[in-house]
Amino acid sequence: MIPGLDRIGQKLLFAFDPETAHGLSIAALKSGLPLCRPPAPDPALRVDVAGLSFPNPLGMAAGYDKNGEVPDALLGLGFGFAEIGTVTPLAQPGNPKPRIFRLAEDAAVVNRLGFNNEGHAACLKRMEARRGRAGIVGINVGANKDSTDRIADYRLGIERFAAHASYLTVNISSPNTPGLRDLQARTSLGLLLAAVRQALDAEDARAGGHTPVFLKIAPDLDEAGLDDIAAEVQGNGIDGVIVSNTTLARDGLGSAAKAETGGLSGRPLFSRSTAVLARMRRRLGPQMALIGVGGVESAETAAEKIRAGADLVQLYTGMIYAGPAMPGRIVRGLSEIVKRERLSSIRDLRDTALAKWEAEPIG
Repeated sequence: MIPGLDRIGQKLLFAFDPETAHGLSIAALKSGLPLCRPPAPDPALRVDVAGLSFPNPLGMAAGYDKNGEVPDALLGLGFGFAEIGTVTPLAQPGNPKPRIFRLAEDAAVVNRLGFNNEGHAACLKRMEARRGRAGIVGINVGANKDSTDRIADYRLGIERFAAHASYLTVNISSPNTPGLRDLQARTSLGLLLAAVRQALDAEDARAGGHTPVFLKIAPDLDEAGLDDIAAEVQGNGIDGVIVSNTTLARDGLGSAAKAETGGLSGRPLFSRSTAVLARMRRRLGPQMALIGVGGVESAETAAEKIRAGADLVQLYTGMIYAGPAMPGRIVRGLSEIVKRERLSSIRDLRDTALAKWEAEPIG
């Protein structure tokens, strides 16, 4: 149930087209006004993974704060971490508007934004300004649509942001940049990840530390594709995998906007993305960091991602429908699940439904 203020805020934002509403939500966070009550810290929700200590396992996914304008405000809503981007070397406008469509009957969204962002320089300036602040902030890097060397774009993102990110994400999974998902093919992926690893090793040596790097993949993969990705991730020293981005599938939708071109996110993505997550956990083993994304809209759906193999979870679309108090409600709900199931840590949930989700179809 959405509390009264969230319901009023949602109604006001839904009076605007989705992209305008998104801009207004960013402005509200930038204002510094207290939009909701964050949850109290709970040591049982702390997750240590990839050399980082997350205060709770819930994160804001990339795509919301594309330009790094409000990561600290997002942390203030109760998120354990925030991921900004996708950021490309050069600013680009993205695809023509309209390019975001609400599928309210399905609690989903279709977008074909196309990596619209202000580019490295603008984001880097903001990241330099927040240097020294607490909180885990990841930076998601991508390639420009008209780039003649996409691997070079990713390498440049690693080089520019390694010193300013808690972790980095290599995003090759958006369906809205033509040809981008081709980088998931084994030969291309091997070349990309080798270049990323080389760049990151150089930056780590310069800084005397280590910035974890994750790979974000699509849910629209078959078993052979998952095999290839797992092999290249392990062979190139990648620290973790984010499963998953939006889907091109449209099965079972009731909204008229289902016919719009773009990637689908939200509730309908939950089952497929969770089944792919479980398969990646089985392939990558217990030590690899996995972040589960897709259809998270409650404490129970977040917990189910963890049961299916996730160390951490992210959301975005769910907050469009539930408002800014949603992260706090989920985090408090996760604390209740830990208490109810008499666990010492949220970590104890991980993999408890791995076999169940691994058996779910993905094709």
